[in-house]
Amino acid sequence: MILHPKSEQVKKLLALVFFSGTFIAAYAQQQGVNNNQQQFVNKLETTTPEAPSGSVEGYVRTADNQPAADVTVILQGTSKATLTDVNGHFILKNVRPGNYILEVSMIGLQMQQKPVTVQVDDPTLANLTLTEDIKKLSDVIVTARKSQNEKITEIGKIPVAAKDLPQSFSVIGQGVIRDQQALRMGDIIKNVNGVYVTSTRGAVQESFAARGYGFSSTNMFKNGFRVNSGVMPEVSGLEKVEVLKGSAAILYGQVAPGGIVNMVTKQPKFKFGGEVAMQAGSYDLYKPSFDVYGPASSAIAYRINGTFESADSYRDVIHSERYYVNPSLLFKLGKRTELLVEGDYLKHDFTPDFGIGSLDDTLIPHVPRSRFMGTAWSYSHTQQATGTASLKHLFSDNWRMEAAISYQRYSRDYFSTERIQADADGEWVRPLGRIDTKEDYYATQVNFIGQFKTGKLQHTLLTGADADRDIIGNYDFNFAEVAGLPAKSYDKINILEPGKYVQRTDIPDADRIRKREAPVNRFGAYVQDLVKISPKFNVLAGVRWSYVQTLGIDSTDLLTNKQTKGNAKSDQAFSPRFGLVYKPLTTTSVFASYSNSFQTNSGSDIYGNSLTPSIIDQYEIGVKNDFFNGNLSANVTLYRIKNNNLAQIAEFKADGTPNSDPNLKMLAGETTSDGVEVDIAGQPVNGLSVMAGYSYNYMRYTKTPDADGNYVEGERLVNNPAHTANASIFYTFQNTGLKGFKIGAAAFYIGDRFGGWNNKKVLDPSEPTASRLIAVKGYTTVDITAGYSFKNIALLAKVSNVTNTLNYYVHENYSINPIPPRQFVAMVSYKF
Repeated sequence: MILHPKSEQVKKLLALVFFSGTFIAAYAQQQGVNNNQQQFVNKLETTTPEAPSGSVEGYVRTADNQPAADVTVILQGTSKATLTDVNGHFILKNVRPGNYILEVSMIGLQMQQKPVTVQVDDPTLANLTLTEDIKKLSDVIVTARKSQNEKITEIGKIPVAAKDLPQSFSVIGQGVIRDQQALRMGDIIKNVNGVYVTSTRGAVQESFAARGYGFSSTNMFKNGFRVNSGVMPEVSGLEKVEVLKGSAAILYGQVAPGGIVNMVTKQPKFKFGGEVAMQAGSYDLYKPSFDVYGPASSAIAYRINGTFESADSYRDVIHSERYYVNPSLLFKLGKRTELLVEGDYLKHDFTPDFGIGSLDDTLIPHVPRSRFMGTAWSYSHTQQATGTASLKHLFSDNWRMEAAISYQRYSRDYFSTERIQADADGEWVRPLGRIDTKEDYYATQVNFIGQFKTGKLQHTLLTGADADRDIIGNYDFNFAEVAGLPAKSYDKINILEPGKYVQRTDIPDADRIRKREAPVNRFGAYVQDLVKISPKFNVLAGVRWSYVQTLGIDSTDLLTNKQTKGNAKSDQAFSPRFGLVYKPLTTTSVFASYSNSFQTNSGSDIYGNSLTPSIIDQYEIGVKNDFFNGNLSANVTLYRIKNNNLAQIAEFKADGTPNSDPNLKMLAGETTSDGVEVDIAGQPVNGLSVMAGYSYNYMRYTKTPDADGNYVEGERLVNNPAHTANASIFYTFQNTGLKGFKIGAAAFYIGDRFGGWNNKKVLDPSEPTASRLIAVKGYTTVDITAGYSFKNIALLAKVSNVTNTLNYYVHENYSINPIPPRQFVAMVSYKF
């Protein structure tokens, strides 16, 4: 529950002392632990730290001089072993001086050996070359790699196998992103069952949801830091997309329930290489891209990738241009320290598009999929720049520190007609919308991660803190009045008969009348311990203390120069987390977890009052299974999420007019979300990759106030389908006359759902008594892919929505956008 102590400074000091003391005590205890425990990051053994020692370091490459990843490197006569990383790099530390035989091996590979001499404090360099080429190695890795549930992941900020984590998550790698030729984040997210695109309001951004709850900027991350969700992210620069379902509050702070999405960008390599590619497709899509990486010196690696995209649309008038660049540098500051500096910049210029709108607020009109109802002069210019510096330092083989700082600059300059809400005959007065907003976001975090033992208990401890400051500034605008039309209107048209009226074509004047600035400060400190009690039992326990200060909105009337400062408020709470994992078999783990968190609600109610936080309880149970020697994983998860007071965008302003300001909100009452998810993934045979999932969700109001026209208890919330499903299969031909060919197919299903507005218990006298919901049928889309690779050249082509299915993304009752029709896209690339 939320705490409001008399002395906030005392509370902060006690929390910091507690977390710092936890780390210091655990670290001190670790120094006396038996030195035969498992090494950190999957090293198998440590030697006594005080004993003189050296190290062996090098690269493993294939016969065609490509880096060999996931290959086992062993130092004979010791228990030193590790796996090569994606660059083929390996390092074996704390080796006693002497002569050894270095061995590289993997099931299906011809073993290679090399004599090495280890000296004190002087790293021994040793490079090995396999007899296999990169394609042969890839075939072998398919049969030898770990199962989905055995792979080590750090999405939860600690290195842990998926089967040992009492939580559901998904990782969509660069291979899937490339094979499916994803152009937008929605193309990637649809591979994660239970996560879906809810709407594309004005075609300005994609909105996502999971387990019944919408993702906002608080749930979207890039390289571990929040990013503004008011932009379509560029996916060509991503290495992978991580989706942590359920509660992430203890690790990421004030996030909405349902989960978080973390985009991980491509990073430097100490091996020169790269790629140039060209994509082209339907509706004049042209997208050249490049990616170059390599060593600048023995201690510095670089990478830079970027793209330009120009495209029209299946929607009339629409055009889009995107510019993106993503440079990064990796500095090896010593044997145990590295610094990664990375940044990216995206500029997106496009035509806003509110789709085909609604009739009488409850019906989707029967108009052509291509019909555009805005104006040709409408525009949206969005820019987003991020910069991050991440420092990693190993105190020992079992303890490390990770610290990072980040800055983000976001801006949008937007002017358009919007909110397509026609009457039953198609008559619509086009309202104007103008946005000029900027956001500066500063953030930092530090984590200490370590492994140690207390008796027979093996601990993986995480303790850390994070802080950020978010400053959003925007303007209000005034427009010249048009005779016979409501204020802030442009003109009148008929969406069923476009030729009925002569449409305006001029750009109206928009005068700034008010400036606002809204700062928010956040701080959190947390500790979490994953305890391995026995080979069959793991316990995860942790707690986070969060403090959020929402400063009063600074408002300036630009006509009178009068300044107004709002009242500040602060909220704080402890958020606990507990989970249990039981592994009855080596191939099966069963888990259960509980977490409590709070989410601050930004903005204000329609009367200018600040909103109280929402308190959230989340329960989750599941089972993770491996079949066919780990070649196929099948996981099932059940959950319940209860939110004591869900904040939603207010439908009307205080004066009764429709609200289009997302900062004006209302507390709708208690909601409950129940559901089940099924995930299947694996590589059952060489060259074959399969991925599938199914989810069921029941998200509804469970306790709402009787007054003020609140929503009906038991009614499913809009934009939440009961059923979603996904399936994809890709096969690359092996050692036949078709070697080098790849084929694949993917299918995605979104079930029946409602758009519009949920119904109220008590209707205003002026409101109709009929349901305010817009029924939207479920739909399935199917994509097919084919490609061919020869040496360094690859060609890949895809036909999406093969059946030309028609359906809609629905935002409330005014932005109803048809999904894309059948389209074709192809890419040719050259790797060097």
